[in-house]
Amino acid sequence: MATTPSPSAGGDPFDRSIPVINLQDVHKTYDAGDSAVHALRGVNLEIFPGESIAIIGPSGSGKSTLMHIIGCLDVPSSGDYHLAGTPVATLGSRALAKVRNQRIGFVFQSYNLLPKASLLRNVELPMLYGGVGRQERRERAREALRKVGLLERASNLPSQLSGGQRQRVAIARALVNNPSIVLADEPTGNLDTQTGKDILALFEELGRQGHTIILVTHDPSVAERASRIVRIVDGQIAADGAAVVAH
Repeated sequence: MATTPSPSAGGDPFDRSIPVINLQDVHKTYDAGDSAVHALRGVNLEIFPGESIAIIGPSGSGKSTLMHIIGCLDVPSSGDYHLAGTPVATLGSRALAKVRNQRIGFVFQSYNLLPKASLLRNVELPMLYGGVGRQERRERAREALRKVGLLERASNLPSQLSGGQRQRVAIARALVNNPSIVLADEPTGNLDTQTGKDILALFEELGRQGHTIILVTHDPSVAERASRIVRIVDGQIAADGAAVVAH
């Protein structure tokens, strides 16, 4: 995903010489009764504003745990995580909720749409949690649906859409607060090949607009659409470098 970022993407005028994401010696251990599961083992990772990154690895490698920590959905057992220069460990629950709502957009393989809510209502949800007024919510949600080509389906329910269309709604919802960082966990995992390519093209466009894009995947063909690939094996970074094929 080649990027030509704008300095203020996501409303955050980041210094592009300073990592927006900086993990230092991050460990994550889960208590599993009589034994401990070491999901991450001393991860060091810097991601700069406007980069497009693929985090790749086999099942159980720790890539989803890493994504949850980057997205402030989980905390390290030890080590330091700075988000845009701020130590995440110093943020209270309210500040973390604000970060997740306004600065990071999440796209999941399973879409996570409310089945009985219209597409418009689904996209409005992050703004509802953020206290945005009704008229502004409606306008911004409609614009987000327009960007993913689904404005004319705004009143439909998710069950009336194809898998690819549902993922587009999930992307619209992730973008509605104009986050500087977009985290996507296996965003093409439930899609056919052509629809998956269409979804990846949307992420490429987001990269050109200046968003920092982080894709978590086990699929090398998806990873190659990023400009940088971070490979994680057994909770450690095994490789980190430019994609062999970048589009």
